[in-house]
Amino acid sequence: MFPFKSELSIEAGLQVHHELVIEHIGPLLTAARGKKIEEVVQGRCFDIAVVMEGIYDRGNLSAVMRTGEGLGFANFHVIETQEKFKEANRVTQGADKWVEVTKYKKTSEAIAELKRQGKKIVVTALNERAKPIQDVDFSVPSAIVLGNEKHGASAEIIEAADEVVIIPMTGFVQSFNISVAGALSLFQIMRDRENRRGRNSDLSEEQKRILMAEYFLRTQDSATDVLKRMFGSTSSRA
Repeated sequence: MFPFKSELSIEAGLQVHHELVIEHIGPLLTAARGKKIEEVVQGRCFDIAVVMEGIYDRGNLSAVMRTGEGLGFANFHVIETQEKFKEANRVTQGADKWVEVTKYKKTSEAIAELKRQGKKIVVTALNERAKPIQDVDFSVPSAIVLGNEKHGASAEIIEAADEVVIIPMTGFVQSFNISVAGALSLFQIMRDRENRRGRNSDLSEEQKRILMAEYFLRTQDSATDVLKRMFGSTSSRA
């Protein structure tokens, strides 16, 4: 689900049309930065939701987010059912600046929202329903769920799943750690979408322009002040 509208919120009381953001903020960026943003936007995918349930180690959250962003995925959902986090030295390397994160305190809330969005829920888990991840069609809007480091995905979200998958392994160990499982799963999803759809990205041309404007705002520190001076802070400008 694409989270942005044609008019972008600059601050309370001020919304500016994305084309005006591009027109006035774009020239403030270096040519290299503007080109990089355009390239990134072309590959962005929002149809796939990356869901992390009860992850204890923040380093694992960061690692999955960094990998997902690098592969074009921008839609993340974090279910914080654990009582505490393990802090980590690993960071997202700025990936969190470029992705959208929705947080939940209950698994049931996340399930309801994903179903409301029309997502096929695919859970990674070791059980009798599991099939190899490469046998699943990810060309349709889907949510890939990674569970807790120790116990895996909860029974609640497995029960709600449309598909349960495993990453095929030929060694003695039975599972990968969360960051590796996330990387392998997301790479497979990207490849599946490219094979079935011709591309991983799913944005319309207008959505690409809107996202480009949003990224202009995030990369240019003076953007808010510039737009406030130009358009004021009390009304929407289209």
